[in-house]
Amino acid sequence: MSGVALAEELLLLAYDDTTGKATMPRISLDLGMAAAVLVELALAGRTAYADGFLTVVDPTPTGEPVADEVLGRIAADTPHTPASWVQRLRHGLRDRILGDLCSQGVVRDIDETELGFIHVHRYPVVDASIEAETRQRLAEAVTGAAAPDERTAALATLVVVLRMEAGLGVSGETAADARRRLEEIATGAGFSGGVSADDSVIRPSVGLVVAALASAVDAALGKRAKGSLPGG
Repeated sequence: MSGVALAEELLLLAYDDTTGKATMPRISLDLGMAAAVLVELALAGRTAYADGFLTVVDPTPTGEPVADEVLGRIAADTPHTPASWVQRLRHGLRDRILGDLCSQGVVRDIDETELGFIHVHRYPVVDASIEAETRQRLAEAVTGAAAPDERTAALATLVVVLRMEAGLGVSGETAADARRRLEEIATGAGFSGGVSADDSVIRPSVGLVVAALASAVDAALGKRAKGSLPGG
């Protein structure tokens, strides 16, 4: 596996470049981080859905530290469902990924004190090139300027499940159109809708993680209006 991790791309989209603050509820963002790493491992052929559980089918490290750490956890633990892993992994992943982005020089950590004793961290962007490339890929997919590859389709799926389409810089009717297109991309890639365990190895693994994420986000934020991804 090479390039920028899905969780890193998702995190950059979720934080304001200037203020360095999250622009979405922390609970859904944390759930999204867990799902993004699980999707990454499925796309890399390291995990698969079998007999109701996510299992490791290839323990070879991916080269991405966070993903490899999670891969090791799944291999060492007793079997768990996709929904269980989304919940188990959501604590601490965001801070770990933010730390990695800081060490790469993509964002910087500003530690501020409020009320004299409360530490608040902000993460403004230092190198905007990674996020710019991510936004361009999503924009091209949404507008139809380019057919999304598998990773872009997976990212689009996570964005719409996490209700992040407003973060793409659109609002009103344009946001609604973007949401519909993102849902179409997710369904077209086989990452949402009717997930069949007989379809392939990767698609059910990703689709079931996505369904688990959608249910968790609904539980945390309340059901979304009609038209959202099935399984949520």
